[in-house]
Amino acid sequence: MLAYKGGKIMQTLFIVLHIIVSVLLIAVVLLQEGKDPGMRGIQGASSDMGDSFFKRAGGTTKEKMQMRLTTTVSVLFLITTFVLVVLVA
Repeated sequence: MLAYKGGKIMQTLFIVLHIIVSVLLIAVVLLQEGKDPGMRGIQGASSDMGDSFFKRAGGTTKEKMQMRLTTTVSVLFLITTFVLVVLVA
């Protein structure tokens, strides 16, 4: 009976963690800037036409950080999903 109670506590803990990671993943994805040129695309302009040379060549640290954060949170989401599947089964 005690082992079942501990498993239930762990399952609840991972459900709460999974919900937090899910909300965080949604927020991170929504905060990213789109690569769509918007109204500039109508005129045939490239999406990076207004960017400076240094922004293009410098690695765009903000975008790179957002991509890494999205990847990290996605991996956490995947891990919590697998753990929940194992705990429920």
